Amino acid sequence: MKKRTWSRSGSAEIEFTELGFGTAPLGNMYRSISDDDAQRILEEAWSFGIRYFDTAPLYGLTLSERRLGDFLKTKDRGEFVLSTKAGRLLRPCGPKDRTGIGQWFDVPNMRQVYDYSHDGIMRSFEESLSRLDIDRVDVLFVHDLCIFTHGSKETSDRRICEFMAGGYDAMVRLRDEGAVRAIGGGVNEWEVCQTLAERGDFDLFLLAGRYTLLEQEALDSFFPLCEQRGIGIVIGGPYNSGILATGPMKGAFYNYSPASDQILDRVGKIKSICDDHSIELKTAALRFPLLHSVVVSVIPGAQSVDEAESNGENIKRNVPVALWNDLKAEGLLRKDAPTPN
Repeated sequence: MKKRTWSRSGSAEIEFTELGFGTAPLGNMYRSISDDDAQRILEEAWSFGIRYFDTAPLYGLTLSERRLGDFLKTKDRGEFVLSTKAGRLLRPCGPKDRTGIGQWFDVPNMRQVYDYSHDGIMRSFEESLSRLDIDRVDVLFVHDLCIFTHGSKETSDRRICEFMAGGYDAMVRLRDEGAVRAIGGGVNEWEVCQTLAERGDFDLFLLAGRYTLLEQEALDSFFPLCEQRGIGIVIGGPYNSGILATGPMKGAFYNYSPASDQILDRVGKIKSICDDHSIELKTAALRFPLLHSVVVSVIPGAQSVDEAESNGENIKRNVPVALWNDLKAEGLLRKDAPTPN
C-alpha cells in the first residue's frame, strides 16, 4: 500500500496509507453487523495494507470506537495511524430518547450532547481513549461544526465561536503536550473547514463528501489555502454516500438521501465514460481525490468483507489519463482539477 507523509514544519510527521478506513459503518449504520463480522472486516482491510483508521464517538454511539479498539489492541501501536473526533459527549438514556433512531441499529442507548467547550473537548478525548483502550491517538478532529449537522448557518457559526473560545485551546494543549500529534476538523462542508483554517492553527482536515467526482467546489479557495499553509486533507465519503460505488441505480444514495434525477443523470454520464475506458466507477471515485497534492488519504468505509476487499483492489488499479481528459471535455470534471498530463 502506497503511503503519503504529512509533516508540520519538520517536527510532527505522520505517514498515512493512501487508502484508509472510515469506521462509521462498523457502528451499525443503517444495518446491524456482529462484533465478529466487524473484526473480520478490519482484518481484511489490514491484509490489504491499510494502516490508517478513523473513528468517532458518534459512530454507533460508542460502538465503532469499542470495536476498533478491540481490533487495534492486537496490533503493534507503531504500525498504524489513528484518528478520532470530539465535540459530542454520549450519555446513557432510555431507548426512546437515544440519538440516531433509524440511522444506528442495535447500538447502546445513548444521547448526544454537543459540547465544544474546553472541558467538553478534554472529556470527549479522555472517554475516547478509554473506549479505544489506547494511550494516544495521532489526530484529533473537532466534529461536525457544519450547517448540515446544526441546521442553520447561524447555529453553525455559534458553535464555531463556542469551539474557538474554548475547545480549540484544549486541542492545541493536547498537541503541545504530545497527547496527539495533529489537530483539525472533521466536517461535511469545506466552507466551515476554511473558516476554521483562517481562525486557528490547524494541521489536517477530514472533509467528507465535498471533493469527489461529483463535487470540486473546494478548489475555489479552500484547497489553495491548504497548499499555502501545508495543511493536509483526508477525504471521507469518496462515494458521496454510495452512488459513486453503486452507480445510478434506483434507490442510490447521495449525501445521505436518495439521489435526485439530476444527480442520477450526471453519475450515469460519468459511469459511461468510465465504461468506455474499462474502468469501474468505484475505481475512478477512489483514485480521483488522491490526484490533488494536499490529499493524504481517502477513507471509504465497509460493512462487509467483500466491500473491504473491493476497496483494497480498486485503489491499486491505474486510471488512464484519457479518462480524466474525457470527463473534463464533457464538463463532468472541473478543468482545474489536478489530473495527470
